Amino acid sequence: MSITLSKTKKKGREHKEIMIIVNGIREAVEKYTSVYIFSFENMRNIKFKEFRNQFRHNGRFFLGSNKVMQVALGRSASDEIRPGIFKVSKFLLHGDAGLLVTDMPKEEVESNGSKYLILIALQNAYEDSDFSRTGSTAVETVELKEGPLEQFTHEMEPFLRKQGMPVRLNKGL
Repeated sequence: MSITLSKTKKKGREHKEIMIIVNGIREAVEKYTSVYIFSFENMRNIKFKEFRNQFRHNGRFFLGSNKVMQVALGRSASDEIRPGIFKVSKFLLHGDAGLLVTDMPKEEVESNGSKYLILIALQNAYEDSDFSRTGSTAVETVELKEGPLEQFTHEMEPFLRKQGMPVRLNKGL
């Protein structure tokens, strides 16, 4: 009978995925000349795909853990992958953020970015209107006048009561 005295843990799939992201960022930073940080809030996948499509020929996007992206760029001057790039990683401290690595000049990136949801250097924002999600704050007030409400079906009656509206169905309509 043999007993193993070492206690090592397998690195597993999560470690492999992290290394793929780190290596991908490092390769892109070597290939392209500029790195932009963008932040987002409540981003929809379809909108991001449209935006990413605009940069598919001259850039690359990275989304992931801010800490992993910081490690890829380098957290200090001693472990940076390109001179001065560790300063960029300081902007990846909190919130939802990503990287755009490209050869395009700043003016061109900002003009393309103004059409979609992107914050270049964490500020120049564009918001696109979309349906709200659960937990969103209402941006406008809706007022319903007393009388028949043709826009609602009878299935909405319990919901309207729950909202505090006095509701009465006439012949199930």
